[in-house]
Amino acid sequence: MAKFNFKKGDTVEIIAGDDRGTKATVLSVMPKKNKVIVEGCKIAKKAVKPTEDNTKGGHINKEMPIDASNVRKVEA
Repeated sequence: MAKFNFKKGDTVEIIAGDDRGTKATVLSVMPKKNKVIVEGCKIAKKAVKPTEDNTKGGHINKEMPIDASNVRKVEA
C-alpha cells in the first residue's frame, strides 16, 4: 500500500471535480480505499426515515468521500 499523506484536521485544496479550488478541512481519512472526506465538499442529499430522535425524518446533507488524488495538501 502506498504512503498516505493526509490526516484528520489537515487543510486541503480540491484540485478536480465540481468543488475545484475549494480549500477546506479533512474530516475523515480512509487509507484502504484511498479516499478522504472534506468538510463542505461533494454534498449529497440523503433521505432519513423518522425515528424517536428525529420524528419528522426528511433529507439531510452529507459529505461524500473524494479520491485522495483529487486533493492537495495546503500549508497553513
